[in-house]
Amino acid sequence: MLSQEDLQHIENLSAEESLRFISEKFTQGAVFSTSLGQEDQVITDIIFRNQMNIKVFTLDTGRLFYEHYELLSQNNARYKTKTEVYFPDTQDVEKYVNEKGINAFFHSVENRKECCYIRKVKPLNRALEGAKIWITGLRSEQSENRENMKMLEWDTEKMLFKFNPLIHWTYQDVLNYIETHNVQDLPLHKKGFISVGCKPCTRAITDGENPRAGRWFWEESQKECGLHSQ
Repeated sequence: MLSQEDLQHIENLSAEESLRFISEKFTQGAVFSTSLGQEDQVITDIIFRNQMNIKVFTLDTGRLFYEHYELLSQNNARYKTKTEVYFPDTQDVEKYVNEKGINAFFHSVENRKECCYIRKVKPLNRALEGAKIWITGLRSEQSENRENMKMLEWDTEKMLFKFNPLIHWTYQDVLNYIETHNVQDLPLHKKGFISVGCKPCTRAITDGENPRAGRWFWEESQKECGLHSQ
């Protein structure tokens, strides 16, 4: 467990120092979920380059861009390791598609959230079984829903700690790290895809738009899939 002193201590550490602290504090049960976005590539690099005792996994929704698979393969080759992949339940996907249609998420927010639940939330819950602390690449400036998130907090729903080591980073901080450490990232980012999710549900953004404006671009919502909603 983490004490109040630990919480205060972590706030004053760099991302790399804080991840090392967590990996040493939780010798079992520390996990990191990567969507292969730029923030997650930064954390992946820190974990694997320093051989930290943290399990790294990703969710394959079945609707990702081809570039996601290329980057996942490149990561495994570069760091000489393997990121664990979790898939949605076949029966859940078949039922949804056969009853509502392959692209039913375009028709209503409820349909979209159900698709996200099947393809993301349920596989995430399986991946987090037995975990004690869940590490994410969230940043506060990504969206209004994330502005007040803390670096380290207790997730009452999942009954574990949630650790956001980059929560106070700016997007420029992320880009600087990627350049300094020669970190691989999705070619899509250079085409205006800043926040990248499933292919049908993501578009490039224009100058001045919120980074998550390209997610579920046809609807007015909090732009969350349920993984990190408060």
